[in-house]
Amino acid sequence: MLEHAISETDLDRIVRMFDGSNLIVHGFDGVIQRWTSGCEQLYGWSASEAVGKVVHDLLDTRFPADVEELRTEVRNNGSWTGQVGHRRKDGARLAIVTRWTVLELGDPDTLIVQSNNDVTLMQQVEDELRERQAHLQSILATVPDAMIVIDDKGCIASFSTAAEQLFGYSAHEAIGQNVSMLMPSPDREAHDGYLDSYIRTGRRRIIGYGRVVVGLRKNGTTFPMELSVGEAVAGGRRTFTGFVRDLTSRHRIEAELRQSQKMEAVGQLTGGLAHDFNNLLAVISGNLEMLEARLAEPGQLSLLREAQSAADDGARLTSQLLAFGRRQALAPKELDVSALLGEFSDLVQRTLGDSVELRTIIPGRRMSAMADKAQLQSALLNLSINARDAMPAGGRLTIEISGVEIDSDYAGMYPAIRPGRYVLISVTDTGTGMTSEVMERAFEPFFTTKPTGSGTGLGLSMVYGFAKQSAGHLQLYSELGEGTTVRLFLPRADTGKDSHPDEQQAKDAPSLGTETILVVEDDARVRRVTVGRLLTLGYSVIEATNGIDALKELEAGHDVALLFSDVAMPGMNGDELARKVRERWPRVKILLTSGFSEPHAAEKEIQAGAGWLKKPYTASEMSTRLRLLLDARHGCDPA
Repeated sequence: MLEHAISETDLDRIVRMFDGSNLIVHGFDGVIQRWTSGCEQLYGWSASEAVGKVVHDLLDTRFPADVEELRTEVRNNGSWTGQVGHRRKDGARLAIVTRWTVLELGDPDTLIVQSNNDVTLMQQVEDELRERQAHLQSILATVPDAMIVIDDKGCIASFSTAAEQLFGYSAHEAIGQNVSMLMPSPDREAHDGYLDSYIRTGRRRIIGYGRVVVGLRKNGTTFPMELSVGEAVAGGRRTFTGFVRDLTSRHRIEAELRQSQKMEAVGQLTGGLAHDFNNLLAVISGNLEMLEARLAEPGQLSLLREAQSAADDGARLTSQLLAFGRRQALAPKELDVSALLGEFSDLVQRTLGDSVELRTIIPGRRMSAMADKAQLQSALLNLSINARDAMPAGGRLTIEISGVEIDSDYAGMYPAIRPGRYVLISVTDTGTGMTSEVMERAFEPFFTTKPTGSGTGLGLSMVYGFAKQSAGHLQLYSELGEGTTVRLFLPRADTGKDSHPDEQQAKDAPSLGTETILVVEDDARVRRVTVGRLLTLGYSVIEATNGIDALKELEAGHDVALLFSDVAMPGMNGDELARKVRERWPRVKILLTSGFSEPHAAEKEIQAGAGWLKKPYTASEMSTRLRLLLDARHGCDPA
């Protein structure tokens, strides 16, 4: 800026000296008085065309603020610098960094000298970089694999959205920390040594290929993961990018597949043995019958009949083995399962005794399935006896019949079941429950936790075989101290006789929403399906793997409209979480879900107004239940 007055001659000399630069001289009224050759090349107008024009009109200037405000700043401060938009003679737009400087001529006239620099190309490059960065961020925010970038010291430089969800740390918490925080011992202590060794020697352990390792979440839980690491060197700086895939679901599916294959092998073995044993029993029983016809002495006949009774027991035992091995001949026909249970309930109650209350929940319409009536009755009786034995001090047994539709999302979590319509028979007791170890072996033939002589260990295995042979499915849910639910899925017999308006309503388009739902589920597969369904319905979703993380999400101030939580979770269960949420955030609606037919562990919260949704559920059932809760007035019981 020139701080003293100059003459017109001096101004002309200055303009000629900087003729190659992009200088424009104009008054506060904007009328152009000087226009250099540099401006002619930049804008396309000659000096004769430009001089006398109002500069802002000629160049169609786009200011970052009101032009009068800028002129006031120039008068007060003597200069102004900023970025504006200009138009060339050919119509092209330019990004210009301009500096305005006040110039005094020694008389009342005051001029402004514009010094303009074309930054259009730089602006385009910056815009492209921002666009690419936004595109990259959108990819990283949506891919299921987590991405973590570290420097050569092992410090985290980037932490994707998927990494936040997987490990439980926010990007703000993770960036700048050593990546070993995501590893359990002894990998945590050894990591920096591995990294240092690679940088010094080039000896690779993980870099360049993937391997299965163990990850450590913020809440202290570990999980299997596949880690692939890539290396990049730019500007003398070395970075490592790790892609992490959670293998929890895959390992669980593989374990279920191995268990299924094991049960298949055991079934083939037991079926074969039972078939051969039946042949032996046929020989023994036949000869005993012939001997009985020839003996006349009462004492000998008594011994013979005892032997015949033992042979009959053996035949029944082999029949159960054949059922498990799926070699028992069935006589399937269309059955109204609701009617069958109504007829059969008296026998079940007599089997249970006076100390166990029997509760049956039967829909008021026909529920048809293709099944062997005798085998289904036997299966229900076996499940009832098992439930009775699990309640030595008495309790309640609930048998519920319902219609369900398994979609591809749910079937994807359980390879043994196919999508379709099923009659679901849920048998729930309030007994002692099972440990995870017992649950893993519950369907194995001859496995029992009962005292010696109190059972063969074939009850559940027979039901398992019956379900498989009937093209159905069997699921087991149990919690120590809470009870057990066995769920028998039998394919629906679609004859058209069991249609009902409620079922048509269930097939209607699910209800949509825009509220924020906090999903709390420790099973990663179930959580992914639930979140996917909610997003499809239009809801915003926040995920948590346990009760502690769910409370932290609420404490963070998220505008959560509804808590959708599993009941059976490690640590803080869904009932305890619901109670804390109800006390601290009373306006947050609560929907609890579980594989149990009855909400034993959450009865108080259900009574306090929480909703209940039994697994498995369809997207339509879930959306309907959500809207009932969200649309209800605060404090009303939506049940």
